[in-house]
Amino acid sequence: MGHAQFSLPAGVALSGPLRPGYDAVLTTDALAFVADLARTFTPRVTELLARRRERQTRLDAGERPDFLPETADVRSREWTVAPLPDDLLDRRVEITGPTDRKMVINALNSGASVFMADFEDANSPTWDNLVQGHINLSDAVRRKIEFTASDTGKKYALKDKVAVLLVRPRGWHLVERHMTVDGKAVPGGLFDFGLFFFHNAREQLARGTGPYFYLPKMESHLEARLWNDVFVRAQDKTGIPQKSIKATCLIETLPAAFEMDEFLWELRDHSAGLNCGRWDYIFSFIKKRAEDPTAVLPDRSQVTMDSGFLAAYVKLLIKTCHRRNVHAMGGMAAQIPIKDDPAANEAALEKVRADKLREVKAGHDGTWVAHPGLVPIAKDIFDAHMPTANQLGVKRADVTVTRDDLLRVPEGTRTDAGLRHNVRVGIQYIESWLRGNGCVPLYHLMEDAATAEISRAQVWQWLHHKATVDGVPLDRDRFARVVDEEMQRIRREVGDARFQGGRFPEARELFVRLSTTPKFEDFLTSAAYDLLATDA
Repeated sequence: MGHAQFSLPAGVALSGPLRPGYDAVLTTDALAFVADLARTFTPRVTELLARRRERQTRLDAGERPDFLPETADVRSREWTVAPLPDDLLDRRVEITGPTDRKMVINALNSGASVFMADFEDANSPTWDNLVQGHINLSDAVRRKIEFTASDTGKKYALKDKVAVLLVRPRGWHLVERHMTVDGKAVPGGLFDFGLFFFHNAREQLARGTGPYFYLPKMESHLEARLWNDVFVRAQDKTGIPQKSIKATCLIETLPAAFEMDEFLWELRDHSAGLNCGRWDYIFSFIKKRAEDPTAVLPDRSQVTMDSGFLAAYVKLLIKTCHRRNVHAMGGMAAQIPIKDDPAANEAALEKVRADKLREVKAGHDGTWVAHPGLVPIAKDIFDAHMPTANQLGVKRADVTVTRDDLLRVPEGTRTDAGLRHNVRVGIQYIESWLRGNGCVPLYHLMEDAATAEISRAQVWQWLHHKATVDGVPLDRDRFARVVDEEMQRIRREVGDARFQGGRFPEARELFVRLSTTPKFEDFLTSAAYDLLATDA
C-alpha cells in the first residue's frame, strides 16, 4: 500500500491507502500528536459512551429527561463565557458542506460570514474523503487552494474576502478505523480535530483568525468537559496560547437541551455559543423516547420549528446563550435552488425567507444555509432586522421553558405520503453515502446523515408503536409493500444504468433492518460504516 515513505510513530498503524500528497498531512509529528490525544482521552470517550447507554436504558424503562439537580448552581449563578475574537462577533450567515476541494472554495467565496467545513454529517468518512479534506483545508488556510474542473476546464480560486473557517469533527460515537494507536481505533473526533489543529492553528492565528470548531451530537456536559480538556492539552502540547480555540456546540440531542448552561460553563474559556441542530434534534427526540408511546411524531414535514418541543428549545437556547454573552445560532435551511421550475423555486425560497425571518425575530445571532444560492437571501433578512453584529443584547427575560415544554409533541398527522418520502429519502441517502458521498440533493433539499436518521427513526417509531398512518395502523406487511413500490419509483427516477451500477440493494437492506429491529439502533452511520470500511 506504499507505506514505506511514511515514518510512523511508535504504536501507530495506518491501514488506509497512502496516496501521493497524503504525506503533507500524515506527517510523523502530526500522527504523534493525534496518538497522544488518543492515548490520553480514548478511555474517557469509552466511559462516556457507556454512560449514554446506561441513560438510554433508564429512559427506555420510563425515566423522563429533566434538568440536572446536581448542576442547579451552574444554571442559577450569573457568569459569562470568555470574550470572543473579533472575527466571530458577526456570524449572520453560515454555510455548511463537505470538505471536497471545489466545495471548500465555493463556500469560502459564497459571501457567507462563516463556512463550517464538515467531517461529520455531510461527509461519508472514507479514508480518501478524510485525508483529502485535511489537505484541502490546509491549503485553504494558507490561501493556496485552487481547483480546475475536469469536465469544463473551469478554474476555481479564492477571492480576496472569504468566510471565516470553522471545522466540525465527527461525534464521540464514531471511530477512525484506518488509524490505530496501540491496536485501538482512534476516536473519529480526535483524528479530525487533531490533524486540523496541528497543521493549522498557528497559521490561522498568524493570519488574524484562529482554530474554530463546531462540536456535534453531545449528550452530556461531561462530554463537553472532555472536549474542553482536549483543547487544553492540544494548546499546551503545541505552545498555542490557551483560550485560542473557540467552539460552538450543536444542541442536537434531547439530553443536551436540558444542559445548555452546563455546556457553556464547561467550555467557558473556549465557547463560541450554541446552535440549533434541528434535524438531529428531531432524530434524537425519537431515539431518546423510543419506548414512549406518547412521543410518536407526525410526518417530518409537520414537525416545524414554531411548534412543540422545537419551539421551546429555540427560546431556551437564545435566552441561555445571551445570558452568558455568547451567540445563539439558528438552524439549517436545506432548500436548494430549483433551476427548471421558477414557480417551485420561488415557493422554496419563500420558505427560506419565512424561516430566517422567524429566527432573526426570535433573537438568533445568525443562521445556516446549505447552498451558496441561499446566502444572499438569508443575509438580506438578517441585515434588515439585525443592523448590529449580533443580538447578544436581546436577553429574552420574558422566556420561561419547563421540562414539559421541551417534551411536548407537536400536533399533526401521519400520512402514507410521509411514510413513502421517508423510505425514498432514507434509501437514496444511504446508497449515496456507501459510495462515498455524504451530502446529497434529493427532491430539492440538501440531505445529510441527520435527515436520513429522521427517515429511518420515524419509520421505526411508527412500526414499533403500531401508529396509525392515514388512519390504519402500520405493520410489517404494509411497510414491505411500500418499500417494494418505492424501490421501483427510485429506479424509474434515477434510471436503470445508475440503479444497477449503484449500491441500492445494500442501502435497502440496511434501511429495512434499522426500521424493523426490535431495539432502536443508535446511529445509522455506525451501522453503515461497517459496509463502508470494507472497501476503503
